[in-house]
Amino acid sequence: MSEIIVVENLVKRFKDVVAVNGVSFTIKKGEIFALLGPNGAGKTTTIHIIATLLRPTSGIVLVAGYDAVKNADEVRKRIGVVFQDPSLDNQLSAYDNMYIHGRLNGLRGRELHEKITKLLELVELKEYAHKKVMYFSGGMRRRLEIARSLLHEPEILILDEPTIGLDPQSRAKIWDYIKYLKKEFNMTILMTTHYMDEAEELAHRIAIMDKGKVLAMGTAEELKSMLGQDVIYVTLKKISDDNNLCKLFDFVKACSMLDGNRLELVVDDASKALPEVFRVVSLNSLQVAEASYRRPTLNEVFLHLTGRELRDSLEQPSVPQRRRVRGFR
Repeated sequence: MSEIIVVENLVKRFKDVVAVNGVSFTIKKGEIFALLGPNGAGKTTTIHIIATLLRPTSGIVLVAGYDAVKNADEVRKRIGVVFQDPSLDNQLSAYDNMYIHGRLNGLRGRELHEKITKLLELVELKEYAHKKVMYFSGGMRRRLEIARSLLHEPEILILDEPTIGLDPQSRAKIWDYIKYLKKEFNMTILMTTHYMDEAEELAHRIAIMDKGKVLAMGTAEELKSMLGQDVIYVTLKKISDDNNLCKLFDFVKACSMLDGNRLELVVDDASKALPEVFRVVSLNSLQVAEASYRRPTLNEVFLHLTGRELRDSLEQPSVPQRRRVRGFR
């Protein structure tokens, strides 16, 4: 089965609040899939349902062919989860946090010790194995949580805001680990984020969520193409002030003169339009001093779909920590 996660018309209500409202998407095996949206969009509620921590009000969720409600235990065997909220015991060492989680997943003895050592080495924490987590930085804790989630060798890794609050160096490291897991193990990764650069850097496909709904879905390039415009900037040498150069570029969607000798050309596809732009410049005995173009950014698409207003939202009740630890194998 190529589709390892299937979500169909998912709805979740908390009394009079609809947190998830008819969400549907599929994720292929080995794909990195991102739910991108502002706070309160319904991203975390969606993955909590996929991870069997919440029951949906209605809809269907299949994970590796198993129903997330009817076959929750089978789903838990196949997933690893790194929650947005901290879930480590600060009074224990990195090794002991891993050890307890491993025992809860049925691991023991030499096998468990070797897996802990290997995973701590993977996330570059081997030398801190016996240090208490209370002394770890935020980035070190996040790396430890990722290592812990991999102990039972899951088919699917779920990451809820994996780099929130981290410094740039720690974020880059987390990105490296995610890419490594995909490359080395063909692991399916479902992540939530509100960082546009993170979604664009890591995800094969992105679903933009807001107010409990999926507004758009596709690759980063497909989403950018929704706005349908590229902008080409051409700076010309030695032109007179009275030249109406825009009339030469009648094939573009819009043309403006900037700073006297700089043209702004709006086109559907810059890569296709640029050769024609240079041909027109050459035919009219003009010289290009500088040329560049930009495509719409994912941030522009995001704002176009979700709006620019600042929205505060009430958090849904957190899943009790005790239930989290008990529920996963």
